[in-house]
Amino acid sequence: MSITIQEIGPDRFAQYGGIPSRFEVRSILRVEVTGAGLGGFQLVEERIDQPFVRDYDQDSEDNPARWASRFDVRRWGILLGTSNAGQPVAGAAIAVEPPIFPMSRFQRADLAALWDIRVDPEHRRQGIGSQLFRAAAGWARAHGYGQLGIETDSSNVAACRFYARQGCVLGAIHRFGYVGVPEVAAYAMLLWYLEL
Repeated sequence: MSITIQEIGPDRFAQYGGIPSRFEVRSILRVEVTGAGLGGFQLVEERIDQPFVRDYDQDSEDNPARWASRFDVRRWGILLGTSNAGQPVAGAAIAVEPPIFPMSRFQRADLAALWDIRVDPEHRRQGIGSQLFRAAAGWARAHGYGQLGIETDSSNVAACRFYARQGCVLGAIHRFGYVGVPEVAAYAMLLWYLEL
């Protein structure tokens, strides 16, 4: 399926936020440690007994409709993908100087972060995510950024596979990255990077 992708402003963030951002967790990537970490880490996919749904928009504070009131989004790239009928079906947000630890000032000066990417569940597995990812990388490149960084957690196996297919490389595994966030404290923080 082909979509039309355009950059939008805050007046359309509610449309973006209307696209569900949820996925079913059937497995996780467990971090195996060798030699207290000196021998390396290995991610091992492990099925879970009781699959569940993770909904990133469950917390209304994180909904895209609130981004403009929470963050300085003037330099961000917010992309909306619409179907031929004009229905919003996908979105991507590229954050510049994102206010999150793993992609903050400790990274490269020319790093932009893929803050959010979502495809309506009814429109998945049609190549829309890849179109949107390419558009997000293109936006970052066109605005002078040399690297795109992405954070996800070890419960989002499908996203990890997606990023690998897009040419991203896993740059860091932070086993305790979410220790202060109870709902995801059991998962590892995974940082992906794409050279632009």
